[in-house]
Amino acid sequence: MTNLTTPSPSVAVNRELIAKYDVSGPRYTSYPTAPNFCEPFSSDEMEREVVAIRAESPQRPVSLYLHVPFCDTVCFYCACNKLVTKDRNQAAIYLELLFQEIEAVGRSVTRARPVKQIHLGGGTPTFLSLEQLEALFTKLRQCFFVMEDGSGEYGIEIDPREAPPGSITRLGSMGFNRISFGVQDTNPQVQKAVNRIQPMDLNRQVVEEARTAGFHSINLDLIYGLPLQTRESFGNSLIEVLDTLDPDRLAIFNYAHLPHFFTPQRRIHAEDLPSAAEKLAIMEATIRLLLQRGYVYIGMDHFAKPDNELAIAQAEGTLHRNFQGYTTHAQCDLFGLGVSSISQVGEVFTQNQKTLESYRDAILQGRSPIFRGLRRNRDDQIRHAVITRLICRFALDFAEIATLFAIDFEEYFNNELLALQPLAADGLIDMGHRSISVTPVGKLMIRNICMIFDRYLTSNTTKKSFSKTL
Repeated sequence: MTNLTTPSPSVAVNRELIAKYDVSGPRYTSYPTAPNFCEPFSSDEMEREVVAIRAESPQRPVSLYLHVPFCDTVCFYCACNKLVTKDRNQAAIYLELLFQEIEAVGRSVTRARPVKQIHLGGGTPTFLSLEQLEALFTKLRQCFFVMEDGSGEYGIEIDPREAPPGSITRLGSMGFNRISFGVQDTNPQVQKAVNRIQPMDLNRQVVEEARTAGFHSINLDLIYGLPLQTRESFGNSLIEVLDTLDPDRLAIFNYAHLPHFFTPQRRIHAEDLPSAAEKLAIMEATIRLLLQRGYVYIGMDHFAKPDNELAIAQAEGTLHRNFQGYTTHAQCDLFGLGVSSISQVGEVFTQNQKTLESYRDAILQGRSPIFRGLRRNRDDQIRHAVITRLICRFALDFAEIATLFAIDFEEYFNNELLALQPLAADGLIDMGHRSISVTPVGKLMIRNICMIFDRYLTSNTTKKSFSKTL
């Protein structure tokens, strides 16, 4: 193959293969993926699963995700489920609804089950005032076993523009100990083009305050492929971020321009976007620089310092992936709270109503806001185990799956093993006697590898539901 560069033995970029495998596919925050959820789906199915788990494992740990859908201003690149409004009264109304759902779920879960993980996402969680965030955390403490010894991973996503001096310290005193800041790009021209003016001094201020307040992990989000970006300009932004902010983790996302799906993106001029070749050059240079600076490639846009819990979990083979992305809490049941939130409890997946209006109507009528979901069957469980190992470990031991599910792996996945042969020939994977190992080149195309094992892609779900894999 041509055009091969190797930033590090751990991951490599092959432009020819990237062009060949750049198709649409799932990000595998679950298997089966959300487009395969059934609608309608009875909340009774979730309740039965919660009751069964409570009886069998009354102290099984819990993860909570809370969605705050509001933003004060719109970033033109955004594809999140959000409501853009200047009306801060909306937050108080939403909190009353969210409190009712928290109380209902808390009664079902019981306080015997420790909450190992909490994450507030959005939207912009700090659209809520500090007093409202304190009330929210108090409500969680009232309804769940929130650990007070600092051992839980309690995180929040922050827009630095919504975090005045002192607010990060106050979030730490509430109980948050992990934090993620949206930076995206430090170039003023790029910021103007996407309607997100955010001076570097502001980024520095919030990161320094988070460190002083004792936050255990600081993540920064960046996006490449935005209008007016070049390899040089984004490289300068990345160097500035690394030298000035020194994050523990980085999530560097590939901007997908889909204006027919996401209305704000219609205000981005397509002619201002970097070409496909320039985007690839940006990605390649980014990977090279981060590996040179000592970051570990976790996978799927994510990098972490070697002493970060994600990198440690990956090295130890305990990394997991769910609707919150990469996580160290494979043993937790995930309860999603708020509009559009997704839960994963035992073998049951559910999603709440996607619009604020339908969510409000369900809560005010005393109904569960769940509107769709799925119970995994045995085949789903087996394929989930395979995909999770590939996407988290970049390796698969056939014997482990065979023992776990009492199957003959080669017989069960005969068609899939045949379908992997072209990927092996292209150098994405090494096929051992009874194993698969993802090569440095193949790590960037891990979604394509996992798709071979996805039964739903060849049945009732089309690849058009997903973003490009690269």
